[in-house]
Amino acid sequence: MEIQPEHFLVIGMFLSFIALLFTGFPVAWVLSGVGILFAGVGWFTDNIMGWTMTGLEFNTLGLLVGRIFGIMDNWVLVAIPMFIFMGLMLDKSGIAEKMMHSIQKLFGSIRGGLAITVTMIGIILAASTGIIGASVVLLGVMSLPIMLNQNYSKPLALGTVAASGCLGILIPPSIMLVIMGDQLGASVGDLFMGAVFPGLILGSLYIIYLIIYAQLYPESAPLALDHKPIVVGDVLQVTIDILPPAGLILLVLGSIFMGIATVTEASGIGAVGATLLSYFSNRLNRKNLTEVVTNTMNISAYIFAIFFGATIFALVLRECGGDQLIESSLHGLGFGPSGLVMFVLFMVFLLGFFLDWIEISLIILPLLGPVIVGLDLQVDGYGVVDNPNLVWFALLVAVALQTSFLTPPVGFAIFYLKGVCPADVKLTDIYRGVIPFVILQLICLVLVFKYPQLVTWLPSVAYGN
Repeated sequence: MEIQPEHFLVIGMFLSFIALLFTGFPVAWVLSGVGILFAGVGWFTDNIMGWTMTGLEFNTLGLLVGRIFGIMDNWVLVAIPMFIFMGLMLDKSGIAEKMMHSIQKLFGSIRGGLAITVTMIGIILAASTGIIGASVVLLGVMSLPIMLNQNYSKPLALGTVAASGCLGILIPPSIMLVIMGDQLGASVGDLFMGAVFPGLILGSLYIIYLIIYAQLYPESAPLALDHKPIVVGDVLQVTIDILPPAGLILLVLGSIFMGIATVTEASGIGAVGATLLSYFSNRLNRKNLTEVVTNTMNISAYIFAIFFGATIFALVLRECGGDQLIESSLHGLGFGPSGLVMFVLFMVFLLGFFLDWIEISLIILPLLGPVIVGLDLQVDGYGVVDNPNLVWFALLVAVALQTSFLTPPVGFAIFYLKGVCPADVKLTDIYRGVIPFVILQLICLVLVFKYPQLVTWLPSVAYGN
């Protein structure tokens, strides 16, 4: 591939962005600042120096205004603050604590039962909140002291909490899948439905690992100190405690999957449902409501600020020929279609060490989308799923990003958990604990890569009928 003069601007943009990330400036400012700076450089080289490198002009930069208004006018993106509100409100409702105590009674007579309980609550929280930071912190505060008091080994307890809290990035309704669908032009409903089997497979792998580990190393996963034989009342109590969040999940995802509501409408239903659950749990007071609304505003503002910055960055990058450079570079590697997808996933995995999933979804995915669509991957959409290549690829990226959340040394979940750990817990304890779960996530990634029907079959059955 021959390097064109304008490609040096593209390379300079990426290098400047990466370098400025380490200065501590907010990512949104870095993205927009680098975009505006290199727009000025491109205009200067074209109009002042007469080199005609990019073709950037003032009218082109005027497109930014339309694109920013397009973000605010995007009906799908309204779901983001709604799902955030839903997750934060459920955290305040106290439902997770109730489930913790009742499910622990159910699995108390099983070795490693407390770790299994934490994983099951992580799966339920993932399907009802979708906010990783909140899930990891909540599980850490709620279950970590109990596990350590029952003499669980630190690595096992820490790894279980961190991995279970990360399931929200994959299991729907996931905020990340909403953004991926918007950026790739794929159906968010297809992504939600396609994520069901990979999410359940990953949660099942966690539970199977915990059961086997507890049998091999019983001293690391002891029985509950006050375990008693299971009675009918315990099963009934678990059912009663699980019904409210399960009903909300069914209401939100069921309305989407059955075509009754759009993702945005379902997010509104979820927000109202979470508020009602908090009210009936006697947790809806002025203090909690103010905190939930404030945190929803802060998180939403953070995400949409990155949206604006990424829009500026991506427009200038494309005007400088960045999409053609990336496409030609990938095809120039000489890999086949599957090899190219594997290479992209490896790069996404590495980028996950340094970038949040939001930046990767907003900057990298739109550039890679056209490349994936053009590959002869032969992913079977069963004649129903639109763009099955993109749906499958988006879920692969989601699993890869989930892996990066746990991977030392800079996995985000690791530092979320460290912030709520007792003082005697070392960072190396968390590293040792998460490594087995990273391996399980990689196994899940291989399964989804090897069997695309795990992603495309469920949406095809639902929408085909």
